[in-house]
Amino acid sequence: MSPSRLRVEGISRALIVCSIAAAAVPVATHAQGYPTRPVRLVVPFAPGGNTDILARVITPRMSETLGQTVIIENRGGAGGVIGTDVVARAAPDGYTLLMVSASHVINPAMVKKLPYDSIKDFQPISLVADVPTALVVHPSLPVKNVKDLIALGRKRPEQLHFSTSGRGTVGHLSGELLNAAAQVKFVHVPYKGAGPALVDLVAGQIEFQFASMPAVVQFVRSGKLRLIAQTGEKRSPAAPDTPTMQEAGLSGFVVSSGFGIFGPAGTPRPIVDRVNGAIRAALGSAEVKKLFAEQGADPIGSTPEEYDAFNRAEIVRWQKAAREANIQPE
Repeated sequence: MSPSRLRVEGISRALIVCSIAAAAVPVATHAQGYPTRPVRLVVPFAPGGNTDILARVITPRMSETLGQTVIIENRGGAGGVIGTDVVARAAPDGYTLLMVSASHVINPAMVKKLPYDSIKDFQPISLVADVPTALVVHPSLPVKNVKDLIALGRKRPEQLHFSTSGRGTVGHLSGELLNAAAQVKFVHVPYKGAGPALVDLVAGQIEFQFASMPAVVQFVRSGKLRLIAQTGEKRSPAAPDTPTMQEAGLSGFVVSSGFGIFGPAGTPRPIVDRVNGAIRAALGSAEVKKLFAEQGADPIGSTPEEYDAFNRAEIVRWQKAAREANIQPE
C-alpha cells in the first residue's frame, strides 16, 4: 500500500473518531446541565381525569426541584394511545415525559396493534402512586355490601349494569372479574370517557361502577353514591372503614392502578436520575401527601428498575385477566 494511501486512511479514521467523540460531548454536557428550559409532561387523557389530577398535584413541586417549569400537555384519545405515541417518538432528551395510568399496561391486552412497544419504546423513571379501585353503587340500589350485590345479581341476571369509561379499562376488567369470581352476569355499559359514565351512575341510570377512588370520593362523601368495597391489597386511607374485595369474601380479587412517569427510550441515565429525584422530592412533601390522601391515592416513588419490573409484571397480569374474561384484543 502506498504511503499516500496510508496517510489518507489514517486521516479518515482520525476524523471518524473525532466525529464520534464530538457527538458524545453534547449528550454528556446536556445531561449535566439538565434542565435548561421547561419540561413537557404529556398526560394522554383529557383534563380532569385521575392521571391529570395527580400530575397537577406533583408538577409544582417537581418544578421547584428541577429549577424549570414542568408544563402539563393533555393529549387524549384512543385510551391513552395517542398521547403515549407522542412520547414514544419524542427526542430522548428529558424535555418530553409521559405520565401514565393502568391503561399503559392494559392496552397490550386490549389493542391488537399498538403503534409502539409498551416496554422497549420507553424509559421507566418512577412509579408515582397506587390508586385502588372503588366499587360504588347508586343509593337506590338495595345493597349494603358485596354479598348483597352478588345476591341481587343472581336474582336478577343481566338486569344490573355497570358503567365504565370504555372497553378494556380497569373498570371493565374489574366488572368481568367479578362476573367470573361470583358466577353472576352483570352487564357492561361502556361510555366514551369517565365523566359521562359517572354522570349516568350518579343520575341512577346505571346501578354500579368500579371507579378510581379519586374520581368518586367526593360523591361518596356527599351521599350521591354508596361505597361498598375497594379493590386494593389493603384498605385505602381515604376509606379506612370500607372493606376490600378480599375481606368481602372474594379471595385474590385485587385491582389497583399504578400511575407513573416515563421518558422515551434512550433517555440518558443522569437525566433519568434527575427527574426521579424530583418526583421523589415531590412525593415526600407533606402538602402532596395530604392532597394524595384526599384523593384516595397512595404515594409511592420507586427506582427506574423497580418501575420497569412493575410494568412487565402488570402487562402479563392483565393479559391473563383478559384471557380469563374471554376478552379479545381489537
